Amino acid sequence: METIDIAGSIGLLAMVVLTINIVLGIFISTAYKKTAFWQKLPAKIKALKLIEIHNYTAYIALSLVLIHFILIPLDPSSTFTFVHLIEPWNAPHQALFVSLGVISFIALLVVVITTQKIIKKKIGTSTWRNIHVISYATGLVFIVHGLVMDPLLKDRPIDFLDPEKLLVELCALVLLLAFIYRYQYKVKNK
Repeated sequence: METIDIAGSIGLLAMVVLTINIVLGIFISTAYKKTAFWQKLPAKIKALKLIEIHNYTAYIALSLVLIHFILIPLDPSSTFTFVHLIEPWNAPHQALFVSLGVISFIALLVVVITTQKIIKKKIGTSTWRNIHVISYATGLVFIVHGLVMDPLLKDRPIDFLDPEKLLVELCALVLLLAFIYRYQYKVKNK
């Protein structure tokens, strides 16, 4: 397996973990413990602290994205350099979609950094919540990045039935349903 394949696999894993993280965040923000669905779950599952799982998945996702980010220029066949990841608009392949990946990474980094207790306390809960809403846009951005990028960086057309792209599409569907759920909760509880 080449480095570019490993980077792609890690990127897909990061997307799955980010999807789980966003879904957990939505559950936490919607008083999930009061739902009939939650009440019917076994006691062992109800004993889980979703906020801790949500925090850990954020750190895991950030680590995976960082590894994904670092591995790409290490494969000579990618023709990417570390400069291309800092200036993605100059990337040798799919510069717009590389830029979306970098934007997604930066947004994730901002959300994780501002969630640190000392920073959250300094900026206040209201500002923190506004920054945390970036997660919704980040979800959209990393889905587009994952869907459009050619995993081999050969600028091939998108094969929507490729197993990797099907995984991205599944994450997109899960996020769409979670966003709809969150929106309905907000409308219902105004």
